[in-house]
Amino acid sequence: MCVVTDGRKASQRATGRPRVTSRASLERLAFELFARQGFDETTVDDIARAAGIGRRTFFHYFASKNDLVWGDFEQHLQKLRKLLSEADPRTPVMEAVRTAVVEFNRFDPADVPWHRQRMELILGVPTLQADSALRYVAWREVITEFVADRTCLPPSAMAPRLVGNVVLAASISAYEQWLSRVPPPPLSDLLDEANRHVGAGMAAMLDEAAARA
Repeated sequence: MCVVTDGRKASQRATGRPRVTSRASLERLAFELFARQGFDETTVDDIARAAGIGRRTFFHYFASKNDLVWGDFEQHLQKLRKLLSEADPRTPVMEAVRTAVVEFNRFDPADVPWHRQRMELILGVPTLQADSALRYVAWREVITEFVADRTCLPPSAMAPRLVGNVVLAASISAYEQWLSRVPPPPLSDLLDEANRHVGAGMAAMLDEAAARA
């Protein structure tokens, strides 16, 4: 009987899979555990053990189990900011917002099942709601700041804040519709429809607010 002295080989023998060495791989492994055991029932130790890593290595990738569900959220926000900053200045502000939101939520077909599971957790697990609220504030602020800049209004003004809140609500509604339908319609179509509906009213409100300013 041979003695395994290499930690990597030991973890492979214990778990039956190669050691996880990337954020994306750790996310997907955790999602598999959440699907089998439930989010609340799965611990950081469970994830680390299945991945063949220690707790310290897990926390090198993610600050918490909640953080893992959201992925690299700061990078996602940077992507949204970039999409908005690249909008043609001649494009009406609400059209620019709608286009950016739709493109921001466009995924490679191979990644759609994982993203669907991510959003089922975010929107459906009660213990994630407090953390989700903080993330929604940050996402909403990106929209608010863009609208404020394009309309020459301060971000603290009612109009940009209202747009941020309404666009967030419209996008969450589109996601809820996407998750509730089997088979689901294209997510991009639902986001486009939801934000197109609210866009006309928000555009009129922004014009009025800019004229008063």
